[in-house]
Amino acid sequence: MTKLAAAKPIVLDGGTGRELMRIGAPFKQPEWSALALIEAPEYVTRVHQSYVDAGADVITTNTYALVPFHIGENRFDAHGPEWAALAGSLARAVADASPRPVAVAGSLPPVCGSYRPDLVDIDRARPILAVLVAALTPYIDHWQAETLSSLSEARLVAELTAATGKPLWLSFTIEDSGSEPKLRSGESVADAARLALELGASAVLFNCSQPEAMAEAVRVARATCDLAIGVYANAFPPQSEDAEANSTLDDIRADLDPAGYARFASAWRDAGATILGGCCGIGPEHIAALAIVTNKLI
Repeated sequence: MTKLAAAKPIVLDGGTGRELMRIGAPFKQPEWSALALIEAPEYVTRVHQSYVDAGADVITTNTYALVPFHIGENRFDAHGPEWAALAGSLARAVADASPRPVAVAGSLPPVCGSYRPDLVDIDRARPILAVLVAALTPYIDHWQAETLSSLSEARLVAELTAATGKPLWLSFTIEDSGSEPKLRSGESVADAARLALELGASAVLFNCSQPEAMAEAVRVARATCDLAIGVYANAFPPQSEDAEANSTLDDIRADLDPAGYARFASAWRDAGATILGGCCGIGPEHIAALAIVTNKLI
């Protein structure tokens, strides 16, 4: 397995679900991006490879939707460890085949749905995430807990991953508007950064939110802690607070073409971010543009 040098900004990959759908992989609700893993894993390999070809330094395991919320309790109980290990092995194979260093991030998702801190159930989430952690550990270079909407989720992930000895990156989703950056739970970004430091995380990131909200979150985090800071934003419009979690695919903003997204990434870098990538609606062409930007920022 490889370790990345910190000589230049680290480039993450982009979204998985929409890219799977775009290239013709099996894709429908409620399974979301997990369906391709289950029925046609070769498409998952293709997506990982497309991001490596675009210049990503990190590819993320396709485990975001591999939870009962998406695939159902029975399938998760019967096949969760097997499918999570498959997701890890697919990403690992692509990373190891790359002629340059590429790391694998183990995606640990919000178990009860994205953007919904009101649905967070730590007791329910613990055994589900424990399955993913156990299955992914042999394949990944670091953990990437994604779209965390509350501090309690971050504490749980740190608890479950501590024994693996793998670095932990904590990535929070934040409110899309407001003068002070906050998690969707209403907790402050400053408290999130302080907690990441307290929990021994290697990086604190912000994802699955509007690009406009990210720079101020980066500035607050940078003023609060000395951890590496990252951003990977959405390309679709803001979601309402009462939206049904993971319920639909939204249209992509017309202004967030690769050049437009790269301009935002430059602003995040100026604010102090050293890890840059993309979330929902951000594809390989965006990451290619972002890789060019980061090379200019060395």
